[in-house]
Amino acid sequence: MIDFRRVTIADKQWVDGFVKAEDSRSADFNFGNIYMWDGAYHQLISSVGGRMITKLRWARQPFFAFPIGSGPLEPALDALTEFAAQRGYPLAIRGITEEHRALLEQCCPGRFVFTPDRDNFDYLYLAEKLSTMGGKKLHGKRNFCNRFEKSHSWEFRRLTRDLIPTCMEMLGKWQDEFEVPPEGLDEEHGAIIRAFMRYDALGLEGGVLFAEGQAVGFTIGEVISSDTFDVHFEKAFASIPGAYPMVSREFTRQILSDHPNIVYLNREDDMGQANLREAKLEFAPEMLLAKYTALEACDA
Repeated sequence: MIDFRRVTIADKQWVDGFVKAEDSRSADFNFGNIYMWDGAYHQLISSVGGRMITKLRWARQPFFAFPIGSGPLEPALDALTEFAAQRGYPLAIRGITEEHRALLEQCCPGRFVFTPDRDNFDYLYLAEKLSTMGGKKLHGKRNFCNRFEKSHSWEFRRLTRDLIPTCMEMLGKWQDEFEVPPEGLDEEHGAIIRAFMRYDALGLEGGVLFAEGQAVGFTIGEVISSDTFDVHFEKAFASIPGAYPMVSREFTRQILSDHPNIVYLNREDDMGQANLREAKLEFAPEMLLAKYTALEACDA
């Protein structure tokens, strides 16, 4: 029997232990995302035999994250199968990386059917490239940064608690730019507010871009593995040319200064939104971190 509970800020140290053992570049397992997006995914956590179990729900459909940790995998899977069966739905595990898929196939050959989930692929970028916007593929972004620097009196400041009200005010103005709000905007807004409310306790890092003394962009993230930093949110006024690439460049420089070991920035998925996918591809990702949905076979 799995004894699930709601996620609270008091669970951070406990979850961090599993995340550290996993050392995954995926954006799905870090405590920041689990806590911030709880309002959207109604996440419950527990553990079985040294592995963390996470139950989620989206569009009224329940599913599970891959059980991370260092304990044996099969007991955790058996517990999930029993839990799902008792409630009358098939076992579905989302966010399966290539490494996790290999573990599942090694542990339980033929037990699961895997389907690529392109909308959930994470975009990984070389931090060194984003810190300079160097190379042919980023030529356009580099030009936008140059244009911004020439057109504005600007500064990039580390995001501390005293700047959170400024960012919240900017967030409201940013949302007002949309004639038709994109899908998921309300859920993202809730996640950002939770991030701001527990900014220090979550161990988040961020930066704010100012032009002529006014905030025109901000960003928030955290270290998630030995070589990867997860950029949770990045907001800037699209009406100000160069604001987005400037936020990205300056935050990357801050990250590398604070964490010289970081190689990759995970800028998360595109949620299947065409405009977001185009924007993420324009920054020339080094790789896409593939993810799968695993459904338990009927005859397993």
